[in-house]
Amino acid sequence: MSVRVIAGCARGIPLKAPKGMHTRPTSDRIKEALFNIIGPRVIDSVFLDLFAGTGGIGIEALSRGASNAFFIEKDTKALDIIKNNLLNTKLEDFGEVYRTDIEVMLHNLGNEGRKFDIIFLDPPYLQEYEERVLHKISMYSLLNARGIVIVESSKRTVLPEVVQNLKLYRQKRYGDTLLTFYSL
Repeated sequence: MSVRVIAGCARGIPLKAPKGMHTRPTSDRIKEALFNIIGPRVIDSVFLDLFAGTGGIGIEALSRGASNAFFIEKDTKALDIIKNNLLNTKLEDFGEVYRTDIEVMLHNLGNEGRKFDIIFLDPPYLQEYEERVLHKISMYSLLNARGIVIVESSKRTVLPEVVQNLKLYRQKRYGDTLLTFYSL
């Protein structure tokens, strides 16, 4: 699957993706739908891209006007691709890339008092990461008061209506993919 930046200052620039099925980049169709839903919220936002893979979602956010994006990924090859994609799009000054376990990083970000306007997570499908990560986001108070959390998952994943102080307010299905939106 070819992946590219859809809109903004890096529009049309292709993004590299690792070979094989270990990383599943978000399709252009879903990416476009996602950014149509969140619209102007992305402008000047601080964006957290968890299970970042190619970095495509965070890079799209930067291209569309996010002020900063944090990319968290534990796979070394994917991490190198994120860095390369940031360089190719000339957005490297606005992205921070971390190779670490998601739960460890969420703990560290919480201890630092970091807050995010938009948190996106796209864990491996059907491995039950979603609810556990949502609990950590809430527990460490990582979301700004008017922020949102977006979960990309399999349509077969059943996500709870409420996870601590996070409340599900919208779901949209695209083929086998489900986008679920939470807010405080």
